[in-house]
Amino acid sequence: MSKTIVITGASDGIGAAAARQLHRNGHQVVVVGRSPQKTRAVADALGADSFLADFTDLGQVRSLAAALDAKYPRIDVLANNAGGVFGDRTKTVDGFEQTFQINHLAPFLLTRLLLEKLIASRATVIQTASVANRTSGKLDLDDLDHDRKYDTIRVYGAAKLENILFTKELHRRYHDRGISAVAIHPGNVASSFGRNSESRLMRFITTNPLTRAALLVAPEKGAEQIVWLSETTGWQPGGYYVKHKLSKAVNPQVNDTALAHGLWERSEELVRS
Repeated sequence: MSKTIVITGASDGIGAAAARQLHRNGHQVVVVGRSPQKTRAVADALGADSFLADFTDLGQVRSLAAALDAKYPRIDVLANNAGGVFGDRTKTVDGFEQTFQINHLAPFLLTRLLLEKLIASRATVIQTASVANRTSGKLDLDDLDHDRKYDTIRVYGAAKLENILFTKELHRRYHDRGISAVAIHPGNVASSFGRNSESRLMRFITTNPLTRAALLVAPEKGAEQIVWLSETTGWQPGGYYVKHKLSKAVNPQVNDTALAHGLWERSEELVRS
């Protein structure tokens, strides 16, 4: 059965690879990206719809949600794949640290704004997380912008931990109403991800031909789990998957239900402000 599948961060990397594969499999793919040129190129090659949204601007996220809600009678899959790792601490136009906003707050807002349609569609919501969730240290709900202490890798890890906590809380709140939420680690993918980071290690890994070949997988390989989760039901909602298997190699805070609840409530406050 053909599904309507919205993929953010689909102008490049695993998002674009997933869009191509799902289109080949007969689904209606909706390509969402930040770059007009890249997004249009991917969408035009597939004959697919496309939408632009820069996640450093929550106003654009709200406009995106309104446009998607108006155009599609149902959304069967929302793949929150957009994200990134950055260098120097930078605030967005909304006043939030950009790694936190792009990786967590923007997809949280998009999902919340589309929630009634996702519930009516009995949709799958996929969150692209990362094994970096284990490097986050202790998540502080009173310092989500990392005003007190900033480190590129730690901040990115915190955002990936937030992705998993969001998935678990989305599952707890809405699974009984039809939502199937899941988080994934797609692997260390050879894409443009991380190339603009101020972290020397991250730039070395993502730009050096030898490290890319030895340590990174092709975007098509990284996209496999998005495709699998979009098309099947034989997986555990609320889970975090690595290589098509439930992973127990996570930050211990992943299992903190009070933290997941608190992050949801705090995120609600922030997107209303």
